[in-house]
Amino acid sequence: MYHFRNDYSEGCHPKVLEALSGVNGEHVIGYGADDYCKSAADLIRNLCQAPNADVQFMVGGTQTNFVTIAALLRPWESVISPTTGHINGHEAGAVEATGHKILQAQVPANGKLTPNRILPIVEACKDEHVTKPRLVYISDATETGGVYTKAELAALYRCCQANDLYLFLDGARLGCAMASVENDLTLADIAALTDAFYIGGTKNGAMMGEALVVTNPELTENFFRMKKQHGAVLAKGWLLGVQFQALLQDGLYFKIARNAVEVAQYLQGGLKNLGIPMMTESTTNQIFPIVPNELLPHLDELCTYEVWGKADKGHTVVRFVTSFASTVKSVDGFLKELKDRT
Repeated sequence: MYHFRNDYSEGCHPKVLEALSGVNGEHVIGYGADDYCKSAADLIRNLCQAPNADVQFMVGGTQTNFVTIAALLRPWESVISPTTGHINGHEAGAVEATGHKILQAQVPANGKLTPNRILPIVEACKDEHVTKPRLVYISDATETGGVYTKAELAALYRCCQANDLYLFLDGARLGCAMASVENDLTLADIAALTDAFYIGGTKNGAMMGEALVVTNPELTENFFRMKKQHGAVLAKGWLLGVQFQALLQDGLYFKIARNAVEVAQYLQGGLKNLGIPMMTESTTNQIFPIVPNELLPHLDELCTYEVWGKADKGHTVVRFVTSFASTVKSVDGFLKELKDRT
């Protein structure tokens, strides 16, 4: 069986596991107040060229999203999100449960938000009887593998600043976005062009963990209290700091993201050679083949994957995702067996 279900079904990269094992016998202070978290936070500030940024470690993406949004917004304020955004479609109302409305912006197949899709929502909410948009949520890479360029992110940030909006970037798959051939952003660029973003570990080699970077100094006060109130403070917080040290100090994070992207692109090319088109041209570790419905039983026998939705009456969009553990060799085996069945 070949595995393309997602990028978090393996435990963690061996070097991360080795780092965790190395501190297993130590007695460490809890709640993120340890030297490992402090060191990892300093490392992130240096990589982001943001010496005054607040770095907060949390366990997973949904947790990071709703805690950050709840911390940044007042009770009457709302968040603008792409319709396809993770907070809108895959988080069971987590943001809404904090009391904040999600205002949906329609986006193209690549999932990217642009100023001209934000401004009509801002205009429509000028009536003080409705919620006030205060934050724009985007993700890089998007849910459909879209990647923001520096020019696109800068345009979004200018739009947000001109309209009294914060910009928050979900980086659950930031590693693979930065490994894309479309990417021209650095961590320093992202830190300078957002109010807050996070470096995703769960989907790029960590056992679990996301590193939130809040660059706007107006937004850091009492953040820890909000994190604690929402159950997002890990007692054994050093486990997160150790993992981000292992991932970032020698560039491992970016190396394994490149592997995931390269294997996905190899798989995408192989499927195209078999005559299978794509829903959208992704340059990240997620690809979206459009397959005939009669092929689905064969895929079920050969590999793990996710159904994304119906393309038409006779075709289904599926999602294949690669990870740090994926190999070209496994893709070759899968493509050979699939070819024999088509």
